[in-house]
Amino acid sequence: MGKVVAQANMSLDGYVAKPDNSIGRLFDWLQNGEVEMPTPAGDFAIHLTPQSAEHLRQWTSSLGALVCGRTLFDVAAGWQGRHTLDVPVVVVTHQAPTEWVDAHPDAPFTFATDGVEAAIARAQELAGDKVVAVAGGTIAQQCLELGLLDEIAIDLVPVVMGEGNRPFFGKLSSDFALDNPTTCIQGDRVTHLVFPVSR
Repeated sequence: MGKVVAQANMSLDGYVAKPDNSIGRLFDWLQNGEVEMPTPAGDFAIHLTPQSAEHLRQWTSSLGALVCGRTLFDVAAGWQGRHTLDVPVVVVTHQAPTEWVDAHPDAPFTFATDGVEAAIARAQELAGDKVVAVAGGTIAQQCLELGLLDEIAIDLVPVVMGEGNRPFFGKLSSDFALDNPTTCIQGDRVTHLVFPVSR
């Protein structure tokens, strides 16, 4: 099985979204360079520095599945049935959105109603040897506390938001040590960092 990696774009003061779940300037770096890249789903193009482009190519090519919570799914309107990263998506939820499922019968989305561990296990089945990415603060926090995360990947953006949602939304049961970063790449208005989770 591949790694399970929590990934987030984060402001300098530690927020991944504003209180209303809007993202402000956290994704401005996706249009800061001369290298044009279509998204894996081909729904739009981004423009990156060569350093960020290479990092993002490696990241997207390594992905096999994505796990997110219901809040992110709802905010993104279910990505209209096809995630921008063009991988299967497992949504952790108390109840599957039956109307959405009926309206998107071919969408590669699974709705896991039996908890985070089951959602990660399903995503690993779908991903095979590829990476399972975890998006969304509550889900990432549960994965960290359950010992399911192998790495935490942060795209650190030099923006101060002042308030909002953090990548780990609630109080953790204890401190969690991370190893030194295995990736530290400077782009334009973003620093790409990957930290292994200590075992």
